[in-house]
Amino acid sequence: MPLDDVRTRLVNEIHLRGYDDKYIDRNEEREILQIAIQLGVAVETARTDLAAVCTAEGYIQETAVVRAMSDQLAAMVGKSGRVDRGAFERVLADAVRRVQGKKTDREVKKMLVTVMEDTGQNRVKAGWFRNWYKAVKREVGVA
Repeated sequence: MPLDDVRTRLVNEIHLRGYDDKYIDRNEEREILQIAIQLGVAVETARTDLAAVCTAEGYIQETAVVRAMSDQLAAMVGKSGRVDRGAFERVLADAVRRVQGKKTDREVKKMLVTVMEDTGQNRVKAGWFRNWYKAVKREVGVA
């Protein structure tokens, strides 16, 4: 299959998955990458094409939002290696802005807690009598 036909097929697959909600979640991205691999395209090339199409069409890519969350958390970790509630709220507000209403605030908060748990950035500054992070985890159902 010629390279132009392969790229056209990938672009069509991206459009099919992102057309209705303009949001490419992790499962849709995985499907697109699997199709690219079946067509003989390298994974990095497929990811680059996916990012380019998402940017051109105004689609939101969940992995880009998650990557931004992780980078912001890493930058906001204090000298003690802990995340405070203010930093958490700033990262959350930025992530809510990035998803542009495609996910609810609760879903975005759950994504942020998951990112914190997966990256090991779940050490937080707690108060004397209350741990705000445990309350957030209970709220979103990740406890």
